[in-house]
Amino acid sequence: MTLSDLQQSSGLATKLWRARWCYVFMAPSLVLSVLFTFYPTVASWVLSAQEWSGVGDPTFVGWANYVEVVRDEYFWAAMGRTFQFAIVASLFKLVLALFIAIVLNNAAMRLRAVFRTMIFLPVVTTAAVMGAVAVLLLNPFDGPLNQILTGIGLLEQPVNFLGNPDLALWSVAGVWVWKGLGITMVFWLVALQTVPRELYEASWIDGASGLRSHLTITMPLIVPFALLISLLTFASALQTFPLVQTMTRGGPNLATELVELYIFRIAFAPDAGLEARFGYASAVAVVFGVSVLLVALLQLWGVRRMRSLRAAMGGQ
Repeated sequence: MTLSDLQQSSGLATKLWRARWCYVFMAPSLVLSVLFTFYPTVASWVLSAQEWSGVGDPTFVGWANYVEVVRDEYFWAAMGRTFQFAIVASLFKLVLALFIAIVLNNAAMRLRAVFRTMIFLPVVTTAAVMGAVAVLLLNPFDGPLNQILTGIGLLEQPVNFLGNPDLALWSVAGVWVWKGLGITMVFWLVALQTVPRELYEASWIDGASGLRSHLTITMPLIVPFALLISLLTFASALQTFPLVQTMTRGGPNLATELVELYIFRIAFAPDAGLEARFGYASAVAVVFGVSVLLVALLQLWGVRRMRSLRAAMGGQ
């Protein structure tokens, strides 16, 4: 070993020793990630190639579970509902949160901190609690929402929001938007505060209205943030199990059974007379995970493509 090798080894050891507390504080998070993320993911991949009811030894079946997933009409129906829910609810949430953020970004508005806090409070409430509260609010017999709507004449009779197959999914979507509206609003507020105020002042001097100022100044400048916020919002819309399970448990008539609930039903709550199928549920989870990953990669590709086009246009 040469002198330079000894010096490099000593330098690396010195750096590691100086950063020892960083590794100490990172260790708990790393251990938890391995136990509750990495290990379950690998275990689901292994289990997806087996048939197991939770009792006895698993049986290796190879690709049979994946072939069954491709042919499973219930899975594709759940997949369609999941992406329909995610797309529509995400778009509505993004637009509504942006509108609220623009209103609350006005420095001249009084009590804006109070309104921000009120909108953000549901974010820190667990989804199960929000779902339980929503069930009470939407109750067709004595729920406050039905009483208000019938009292002001918008409804002739109470509506069973969670019992109607045509309304149940979108009622859940409305509660999901309500719960996560605050965090999306915060994302938009961060983006809006990067826009120089001098640009607005110049547009007002030129006689531009508030709407025109936002269309010509705000929107173009927050596009890079918008793409990232959209990605985060869409990803969160695919993780709605606690809320849907609390509110509808996939009913009525599977109208709100998203992929996560379908996986849960196969593995932990099979129909009467049927055994739990952990292997098949794992295969469904893997297929769904790969589908979400492909969508995320497509969105990231769109972000990079948009940035490259903007850079090319800016260089001309």
